[in-house]
Amino acid sequence: MIRVVLADDEDLIRGALAALLDLEPDLEVVAQCSNGAEALRAVREHAPDIAVFDLEMPELDGVQAAQRLDGQLPIVLVTRHARPGVLKRALAAGIRGFVPKTTPASRLAVILRDVRAGARYIDPEIAASALTGGACPLTDRELELLGHTLQGGTIATIAAAVHLAPGTVRNYLSAAMTKLGVATRHEAARRAWEEGWI
Repeated sequence: MIRVVLADDEDLIRGALAALLDLEPDLEVVAQCSNGAEALRAVREHAPDIAVFDLEMPELDGVQAAQRLDGQLPIVLVTRHARPGVLKRALAAGIRGFVPKTTPASRLAVILRDVRAGARYIDPEIAASALTGGACPLTDRELELLGHTLQGGTIATIAAAVHLAPGTVRNYLSAAMTKLGVATRHEAARRAWEEGWI
C-alpha cells in the first residue's frame, strides 16, 4: 500500500479526494489535514510514503510545508492558481509533482504512483505557463522583506527579524514598490505573492 497524507483547507474537496483515493486498491489516505502545520505533524506521526499538499493553506502553504520537510518524502502540490513563480519555488523546495485541482482523482492516483516510484510530474499547462512567464525583477532581499510584509510584519519587526536598520528595510521595500509600480509595500507584497515569487 502507498500511504498518503492529504492536506487541503477546503473540507469538501479534501474529503472527496480522500474518499476517491481510498477507492484505489494500492492507496490509503492515513491522515487528512486542513493546514500546513497539521500536515507537518501528520507526516511526522504517520511516516507516509507520499504527501499531497494544497498550495494555499493557512499557517504554512504547501511550498513552505515542503521546505520544512526538506526532502523527507515525495510531495505532490495541487493548486487552483498555477502561477509561473510558484512552480519555480515549488521545484526549488523539492516538490516532485505539480498538478491543478481540476485533475481527475484517477489521474492523480497514477501520478502519485509514478512520483512514489521516483518520477517527477508537472502538469503540461503549468509548465508552459512557467516557461512563458516573465522573470522576477526583485532581488532576493526585496523578496525576503516582502514575504515578511505579507505575513503582517511592521517595519520595526521586519528590521529586527532580518537584522537590518528600519531605514534600510524601508529603502529595500521602496525599491520593490518602484519596480512593481505600486504605491504601498502591502500592494508590492500582494503582487509578488500573486506572481508566485514569494
